[in-house]
Amino acid sequence: MSSLPMQVALMLGETIEKVIPITIVLGLVFSVLAHFWACNPAGPWWRKREIVTDVCYWFFVPVFARTMRIGLLIAAAGYLFNIHDPDELIAFYDDGHGPLAQLPLWLQGILFLVLSDFMLYWLHRLFHGGGFWKYHAVHHSSEELEWISAARFHPVNLLLGTIAVDVMLLTAGISPNTMIWLGPFTTFYSAFVHANLNWTFGPFKYLLATPVFHRWHHTSLEEGGNTNFAGTFPIWDVLFGTFHMPENELPKEYGKDEATMPNEFGGQLAYPFRR
Repeated sequence: MSSLPMQVALMLGETIEKVIPITIVLGLVFSVLAHFWACNPAGPWWRKREIVTDVCYWFFVPVFARTMRIGLLIAAAGYLFNIHDPDELIAFYDDGHGPLAQLPLWLQGILFLVLSDFMLYWLHRLFHGGGFWKYHAVHHSSEELEWISAARFHPVNLLLGTIAVDVMLLTAGISPNTMIWLGPFTTFYSAFVHANLNWTFGPFKYLLATPVFHRWHHTSLEEGGNTNFAGTFPIWDVLFGTFHMPENELPKEYGKDEATMPNEFGGQLAYPFRR
């Protein structure tokens, strides 16, 4: 095996190795929390009908995202800055570059979090219309919404969404070192807002996304499926008129708009191209 395939194989192995303990911790945490504060009556998450599909996504997405992110960062450095040497690429991205890299690392992290959430808010709205919905519909197909449903994303949706935003901000100069704490935070928070919990955060519901806030987004289009697009900061929905959290009411049914979606992993990946 040549050195490049060996490095890729090692990288993929490292990614999966990191995902396993994270999965165990999240599974335990949300099992306990849902036992006391469930939003909807349901059995344990590991007994949901499409658990095999969700597990496939849970391990596929981080491997796919990491591979594509690195590839696009290399391509961006070569195309925009004419950097092709491996050592120069590492030096270029290692601690960031340009004015943004001069900011304290904690400030870079906050900037990354706010800018990425704002950009993803608008990309999320874009995926709810026109020819993009068929890719995003995969994410909305889960009828038993659980924390592990957070990873159910079609690769095209990932590529034009989270991965593209990450590459743009890192290419702009923000240091990848911010991902040391942003990576675990985004993984946890994405699982948190998909968890079967009845938490609303009371008056703080406008500041941070909650499970109830996001579960309304997974209801039918008539109930709330075209609202609550923010991933972390609902202020974007407040500012742009898409905030939806009825008082003293909890969302009940999910995935009803995509009844024709295949249940299995492979069928869902092929679904947008068969329509």
